[in-house]
Formats: sequence, C-alpha cells, structure tokens
Amino acid sequence: MTSMSSFAVHVPDADLEPDPLDPSQILAGSPEVSGKVLWESADGRQVRGIWQITPGTVGDTEADELFVVVSGRATIAVEGGDTFDVGPGDACVLREGDRTVWTVHETLRKAYQITLG
Repeated sequence: MTSMSSFAVHVPDADLEPDPLDPSQILAGSPEVSGKVLWESADGRQVRGIWQITPGTVGDTEADELFVVVSGRATIAVEGGDTFDVGPGDACVLREGDRTVWTVHETLRKAYQITLG
C-alpha cells in the first residue's frame, strides 16, 4: 500500500494478513507470521508497517530496521553481538546483514520502518 496522504492506524487492533515463513527459518515450535505494509516508497527502498509472530524460535538475516514493540515478548540474539529482551514499548534497531535468532515468548506485534539496501 502506498499512501499519498497522512493517516493513522491503531496498531494493536489492525487486521494483518498471513505472511508464511520460509520453513528453513523455523528453529523450534510452529511460529506463524502475519503483517501489513502501511506505506512503501515509490522506489521500494523504504517500507513501514506492522508485523506479528506467534511463539517459537526463528532465524533471520535483517534489513536496516527500527521497530517498536506494541505487545508480546521476545529475546533477539544477534550473531557475534548482543542479546536483547524486548517487550511492549521497547524500540530496537537492527543493522542490515545482522544474523539473528528470535525466541518469541508471547505473540509479538511491532510497528516497523525498514530501509532496503
């Protein structure tokens, strides 16, 4: 979705669409992902939206991202770096190329801004 005007969305109640994980990303459990793109730049390099994941453990390679957790809890381990425990109200910055393992303890919903290289 690309919007030419300003808008507001109530993130906790927003309807999301299924966005299946690549099975190779699932390390434990049966996590399910859903999301919604709220805005995308004309060149596709900037994306803003909402993302949700149910409990389980997944591996990922990150984009340049800032997100704020709206609900739920997870532990994010950055390969060769820090481990973060995130929950409601926490902001997190991930760098492009970071390899991460997400252990989701409670269904996590976040609002994000991604910049693609």
